[in-house]
Amino acid sequence: MTAQVSERLIYGGKEIPLFTNPLSLYLKNSGTRFVSPHTANWRGYVGTWEILEHAGVERLYLVGLSAHKSYEELLDLSDVFPGHDKVFAHWFTGELRCPQGAQLEYRHMGYGSVYEYDLLMEFKQGVLVNKHARHNQVPEKKEEKDYPSFLRRGAQ
Repeated sequence: MTAQVSERLIYGGKEIPLFTNPLSLYLKNSGTRFVSPHTANWRGYVGTWEILEHAGVERLYLVGLSAHKSYEELLDLSDVFPGHDKVFAHWFTGELRCPQGAQLEYRHMGYGSVYEYDLLMEFKQGVLVNKHARHNQVPEKKEEKDYPSFLRRGAQ
């Protein structure tokens, strides 16, 4: 599987990559599907998200969308959510992963690449309930003996 283009998150006035797809559950429940424009975007869209504070509570909002209805036709946020310039992500309960720092290891699969640290934010029904940083290390390289015999060099 190919590494995927990330979503975007605006947090603290900065735009950072987002290695989570908070819109996926909403699209699944609504039966909405988009067309993949290339192998680095199997979901067919890229969302821009923002964490906005209101009355002391930080909430997740979808503030931008570029989605492929077909290879030629792009939809934006107002096409998918008519009459809205932002949408509160009340359906999202889970963790957002925002990679930070230098890339330590590239993985040609989904959001599998490893960065110096990840900003992890936990949400319950679109409301931020916890956040912390996870510091990552360079993954250990596996030795040939650690792989099954059929994957080793010279295997018959």
